[in-house]
Amino acid sequence: MQSAAATPTDYIAEMPVERQAAFKKLRTVIKKNLSPGFKEMMSYGMIGFSVPHSKYPAGYHCNPKDPLPFMCIASQKNFIAVYHMGLYANPNLLKWFTAAHAKASPKKLDMGKSCMRYKKPEDIPFELIGELAAKMSADEWISLYEQKLKR
Repeated sequence: MQSAAATPTDYIAEMPVERQAAFKKLRTVIKKNLSPGFKEMMSYGMIGFSVPHSKYPAGYHCNPKDPLPFMCIASQKNFIAVYHMGLYANPNLLKWFTAAHAKASPKKLDMGKSCMRYKKPEDIPFELIGELAAKMSADEWISLYEQKLKR
């Protein structure tokens, strides 16, 4: 479900009340742990954390007018989603995360390529998501992205 909200605050305000506290906490933990170089913005109808054109002028190869996406968080119909492009691009990071998630959460990880899905807000391992956000700098993400793009 994509939103037409213009700001992260507007996005959170339009979601079900029972998700808002967890979503605010998720947003806060990501912002606290991301390295400098990423910028929060509305992206693809959800809250995104991207490398802005001021740091990476080439933008996203799918649409160079868009900044390079890194992480997004979304309130979908049946779950809260955390998207992390680095997990899709870096097998070692994915291996670390899946092992760490098994220790951090009693729930089985529900994950697609770069998307973790949490059906209940109380199932979100906030500390682990913060640690994941801190694992890669903007410069490291740009380098990895360019390596994968060349293939």
